[in-house]
Amino acid sequence: MSTMPFAAPASVLTVMAHPDDAELWAGGTLARCSASGAAVTIAVPRHTQPGRDAEAAAGAAILGAALHEYDHPTAAMLRELLLAIRPEVVITHPLRDVHADHRTLAEALVTALPDVVIATGHPRRVYTADSYNSLTLDGAIPAHTIIDITETYEQKRRALAAHASQPITGHFGPMAETLARLWGSRIGVTHAENFVPLPVLGRLPAAPAL
Repeated sequence: MSTMPFAAPASVLTVMAHPDDAELWAGGTLARCSASGAAVTIAVPRHTQPGRDAEAAAGAAILGAALHEYDHPTAAMLRELLLAIRPEVVITHPLRDVHADHRTLAEALVTALPDVVIATGHPRRVYTADSYNSLTLDGAIPAHTIIDITETYEQKRRALAAHASQPITGHFGPMAETLARLWGSRIGVTHAENFVPLPVLGRLPAAPAL
């Protein structure tokens, strides 16, 4: 389990299945990366529900991230996105997430990765984020790379609150607070987020942080 001092990568691409996922599962870390000068991009699907695209734009702006909206989470689309951005780090959902949309997106990303990494050398590291109450279909998410987000937790909270059409106050907000305090308690800080590395062409990151 890594709890080393924070060092931001040069660029981070967060690929998620819903407009509020980046804020919920990685918002504090993305805000820290942006504040440290990293180029941060949030990729989420375009939404048919009125207002959700505007909410996604507002949430990304609060975190200091660029927003990229896609139509369908296919491996071909994600391959083009990865080739265009060439991020140092990618963050996505657990492959065995309890939400079917999250699993579909993560599987498409993993399918796209090998050819892109061989062609460009990027991304250098890939991580999966947290999930509902830190549970997957296979059990609890393991503690691995825990990032202190105490200083950016308020940004995370405001970015999540930008998704006013969603059950933030009564559901996602309290869960985000609980999870952030849980991970924070693991490393002796107030709030934190946890990430687990995925192998890239059979290799895991040597870096002790993102």
